[in-house]
Amino acid sequence: MKYRIFFAVAIAAAALSVPGFAGEPAPSAIERNKAAMRRFETCINQNDLALGRKLISEKAAFATPVSPEPLYGAEGYLSVVSLMRASFPDVQWKLEDMVADDTTVAVRWTCSGTFTGPAPFAGLDPNGRAFSTSVMNFYVFDADGKIVDDIAATGMLGILQGIGAVP
Repeated sequence: MKYRIFFAVAIAAAALSVPGFAGEPAPSAIERNKAAMRRFETCINQNDLALGRKLISEKAAFATPVSPEPLYGAEGYLSVVSLMRASFPDVQWKLEDMVADDTTVAVRWTCSGTFTGPAPFAGLDPNGRAFSTSVMNFYVFDADGKIVDDIAATGMLGILQGIGAVP
């Protein structure tokens, strides 16, 4: 009998700690996706593949100018971050603002870095110049709260101006 009471108390305690069970509202899809974007900022700034796998669907296909074929999942997405880091080792993205609905989060980032290489970028050799530019992305989430698409409004002009490739 003692064990049944203990078991019932343990189940009740566990149930009360579940969001939405004891009158505490479960986070909405909007809040869940916004929280994921804050974690995503950490993911890309630290190039954290383990965190990327938690946030990005393995089925997500990303179109990018660095590959004629789509890149998939966290590995594909973070491979582009790695390419940026080869030219701009200190590159950082700062989440400035976001707006969301149940499936999409629009994010305004400030992307900044210093062109110290070792890799060239856009045909230019590293020159030590810094850039800072504003970029916009729209992230689409699946029902499980993972990123399945990233539609980017490129900030390439800001990067090229910052490193002296264009006036």
